[in-house]
Amino acid sequence: MSSEKPLANQRPAIAELSLMLLTRTLPPSLEGARIEPQGTVIHDLNGKPLFRRLALTGAGVSGYADVAIAPELGAPLVAVSHGQAWDEHGLLAEGKRVAANRFKVADAAQVQFVAYSFPKIALRFFDRDNKELLLLELWTWERVPERRETKEPPGNFERWSYLDETPPEVLRAKAENHDRRQAALGRLAERVQSFTLLDRISSSELEVVLALPPGSLFGDSRDLHYGTHTADHVPCYELHGQETSVWCVAASVQMLLDFYRYEYTQVRLAQEMGLGTLANPSPLLFGQEHKVVDTLQKLTGNALTANLNTSPSWGEFRSEILANRPLISFIPGHSRTVAGYTESGILNIIEGLTPFHGLLVYDPWPPNMGVITRYENFDAQTYRDTFTAHVTLQ
Repeated sequence: MSSEKPLANQRPAIAELSLMLLTRTLPPSLEGARIEPQGTVIHDLNGKPLFRRLALTGAGVSGYADVAIAPELGAPLVAVSHGQAWDEHGLLAEGKRVAANRFKVADAAQVQFVAYSFPKIALRFFDRDNKELLLLELWTWERVPERRETKEPPGNFERWSYLDETPPEVLRAKAENHDRRQAALGRLAERVQSFTLLDRISSSELEVVLALPPGSLFGDSRDLHYGTHTADHVPCYELHGQETSVWCVAASVQMLLDFYRYEYTQVRLAQEMGLGTLANPSPLLFGQEHKVVDTLQKLTGNALTANLNTSPSWGEFRSEILANRPLISFIPGHSRTVAGYTESGILNIIEGLTPFHGLLVYDPWPPNMGVITRYENFDAQTYRDTFTAHVTLQ
């Protein structure tokens, strides 16, 4: 655990979480969930602190919230996930054990949590001269390869620096957005004087203090269901962990096809897309994105028509979910699927800011586990490509 004291900018992020409870964006079970006050500092690959992961705990509660340290992430609250616990001490202990036994690294002077390919995390071991000894991916404990010298976007198991490799103009725009929202949430936190925003998530006092007009507490949210009718609102999506460190694309295609009741193993999908075998896997290379479209159509006998969009937008995510269709989302170095969205506009009423835009992400990483992120802040991520599919009527 970092020796740093909690940063003051955590309060706005906790206020954002409480607003999400108030608008029913987060489940009622998180009401009163305690927040680890110090959390785990996650560094960028270039060594700068990037965000802080705060464990959420309580009766029947497990999860975590990622809170920006670097304003270039675009928003105070980066993401929140519930259902998977964050155990910093356990991960450190296991990582050190693997480093010593498998890689003969037992005398590291320092160990850091690093977003080696944001949002994927690794443990980085340093010697006394602050030189890297080892970079181990969390949970799989595989050694992250050295950086390739290429101008292509990062592959599915490669390291890249969010702060160094995101275009400067994008980082500036994100920092400005972060600062605006940070200031507005900070003013809100100050209004709730007796509300210990660094201790727990709570919506009850917010509702009293805000005194919003009737009906203004409800946001715009939807998850995938069995159908588009209100009466059919039963969750209808399944998470699959990727079976190797580089098969996130195969797992994402598997999740989308499962939704349409086409059952294929990742081994079969990897064979179709040229991703090797379980014993010798390989990633989908840059320039081969068309294989996702080809596979979705071929393995459904063209019952699905798939499309690639290289300029993803919030409107596309929202319209596809409203049509009850999942999407595959490529970000730098990774592939996931999106199965829901939320749009909460309370701060728009209070401060004139844009709504909170969140995506329900079914992420196949970590391998053989996966994680459901409810929600990923759309403004705090870089979206490279999206793949959509719709049923083709004959």
